[in-house]
Amino acid sequence: MRVAVVGGGPGGLYAAALLKRLDPSRTVTVYERNAPDDTFGFGVVLSDETLGGIEHADPAVYAALQREFVRWDDIDIVHRGTTLTSGGHGFAALGRRRLLAVLHDRCRELGVELRFRTEAPPAARLALRHDLVVAADGVHSTTRDAHADVFRPSTTTHRCRYIWLAADFALDAFRFEIAETPHGVLQLHAYPYERAADGNPGASTVIVETREEVWRAAGLDLLDEQESARQCAKLFPETLGGRPLRGNNSQWIAFRTVANERWSHGNTVLLGDAAHTAHFSIGSGTKLAVEDALALAACIEEQPDLPAALAAYEAERRPVVLSTQRAARGSLEWFEDLATYVAQPSRQFAFNLLTRSRRVTHDNLRLRDAGFVRSVEDEAGVPEGTPPMFTPFRLRGLTLRNRVVVSAMDMYSAPDDSGTPGDFHLVHLGARALGGAGLVMTEMVCVSPRGRITPRCTGLWSQEQERAWRRVTDFVHAQAPGAAIGVQLGHSGRKGSTRVMWEGIDEPLPHGNWPLVAPSPVPYREGVNQVPHELTAGELDGIREEFAEAARRADRAGFDLLELHCAHGYLLSSFLSPLTNRRTDAYGGGIAARLRFPLEVFDAVREVWPRDRPMTVRVSATDWADGGITPEDALAVADAFAQHGADAVDVSTGQVVPDEQPDYGRSYQTPYADRIRNTLGVPVIAVGSISSWDDVNSLLLAGRADLCALGRPHLYDPHWTLHAAAEQGYDGPAAPWPQPYRAGSRRPPTGRTDAPKPRLTL
Repeated sequence: MRVAVVGGGPGGLYAAALLKRLDPSRTVTVYERNAPDDTFGFGVVLSDETLGGIEHADPAVYAALQREFVRWDDIDIVHRGTTLTSGGHGFAALGRRRLLAVLHDRCRELGVELRFRTEAPPAARLALRHDLVVAADGVHSTTRDAHADVFRPSTTTHRCRYIWLAADFALDAFRFEIAETPHGVLQLHAYPYERAADGNPGASTVIVETREEVWRAAGLDLLDEQESARQCAKLFPETLGGRPLRGNNSQWIAFRTVANERWSHGNTVLLGDAAHTAHFSIGSGTKLAVEDALALAACIEEQPDLPAALAAYEAERRPVVLSTQRAARGSLEWFEDLATYVAQPSRQFAFNLLTRSRRVTHDNLRLRDAGFVRSVEDEAGVPEGTPPMFTPFRLRGLTLRNRVVVSAMDMYSAPDDSGTPGDFHLVHLGARALGGAGLVMTEMVCVSPRGRITPRCTGLWSQEQERAWRRVTDFVHAQAPGAAIGVQLGHSGRKGSTRVMWEGIDEPLPHGNWPLVAPSPVPYREGVNQVPHELTAGELDGIREEFAEAARRADRAGFDLLELHCAHGYLLSSFLSPLTNRRTDAYGGGIAARLRFPLEVFDAVREVWPRDRPMTVRVSATDWADGGITPEDALAVADAFAQHGADAVDVSTGQVVPDEQPDYGRSYQTPYADRIRNTLGVPVIAVGSISSWDDVNSLLLAGRADLCALGRPHLYDPHWTLHAAAEQGYDGPAAPWPQPYRAGSRRPPTGRTDAPKPRLTL
């Protein structure tokens, strides 16, 4: 096998060394256009997981790196003059030049040909003369660009500028320092990469980052490398203490996230930054590149031929990279929005920073440094022995015993066309109230027959329905004392007259369809769903009164809280989105006009809903589609409802248009709630793939949410909240087991797996 490696960075060099080591008969050539010691940046951080892979694959490289590493456990966070330290994290770093030198030596030892100061021929030409071409040519990959029609790359440029610098002394921890200036907020990320020894003070990487507009306002865009280093050194006195910074061809740049639909083309494969990038704030591009090299070499060794090996390599690495990129995006967006967090108390701010990517959580941070987490909980007023999720929360006259909400979930289980909840709803909602949640929400309860999604949706337009809902609330209040039950009122709008979910979600009924209404005559799906009638001013008045009358019935039915459904593309949501509201009258146009009818409905409902009972509103904070709700729109919507008396905003996303492209992932919708809460100071309910009690504790303690709503986990386990309490060793008033169930409050024993193994075989 003849192998050409384009790019002499760590990923390309390590791939070359591994491929040659695994089969010395291979001819492996590395093309690097720069000199051997030319490199950008200073230090490289590698995780224990990556080092373990290196140790297993090439002990010689691992041993050489071990001699160079600087290791430390602490993270220091400097916030408004206070330095907080969290320990137990475990880092290892070394200078980038030293890493390259180790890999150069290993490649030469194994017989890899290193061609420095040599521009690689085009990958297409290399592919004709080689069996494998590894394109490790970085974020500006010429190989990727030359075959963009196959790799189909996408690049996202982010909102901060940053510069890589170095300090000639060794820090003793990973260091974050926040500088608040008249121009805005800047942050420092710094870590040691060369240990102090024998009169050598060591060295540290220092990255300074800030929003683009702050960078320009501060005049940093006008400075050369040397002056940028001088100005940055003045900004962070706690970390630098007046000591200078230096550059290495350092420039202020904006981070770019690179992704590719495919990673291989014929016998050419992308590796490292050529294939993908992840923001430096959660780790190292070098880490991903080295792990790519390990996987590529292993797959080539394991698979019967090259096409199978390249397919296996991509199948193995792509999920890992996507997960890393999701975490990196959460981290970089947190730093982009840093100004919204700096007013938090110092310990909460530090906890928020440490858990920003959602990979570090309350529970595993407590394992690393229990004292630090306890100090954060003390500052937040969380009693000792009480997980944050089991602290109370007050909404107007209602005090919720804990922060867990059973999310509103459509059940489509009312008898056809009656809209009346039956035994299913009694058992469904009653079971979840018995299961310990602080608040249990109904499904979207429709305000009129025409406002149903399906024929089997429940409503609140008749006395029969009112009496049936009273049966449910009476059960909850009597049998699950301390649990609150809320009703969500809504109108389907253009998404109505469809089959129940399991018979064809959003599919029109085969017969018996009713006419639909909407702000504009825009069908949900062209040619599939019917064209809705555009509502007139008089018809809007009628719908507003339907909501008010349903609220009166909800009051008499005994609900503790009322939520107005203005999300997911239903009627009120479709007024808010510019993709579905194309009106030219007073109810269409800018966001203030699009808010007009939903606010009129909110005011009408708030007027008749008891003053001491809370009212919330559910919104879609993004449409996940071009031309939809903007981040500024989402803030305007939340602020407007809060100004009109909403006690909390239930922040969801999407489901407004069928061609949406959600960015799914762990807790993927919570950043939208976070932004509203920390920008406006409005209480929020966070939703969206919050699946563990650890997620709930993390979001609450970091100040990203006030309540957490979970849907599918409560379908899997109606007693999710009680089990969360048991698993955390909590047995307090926020999660009381119903007396008939107390015998089940401990996990049942299972078969033993620790019995001694037989000593003899007879």
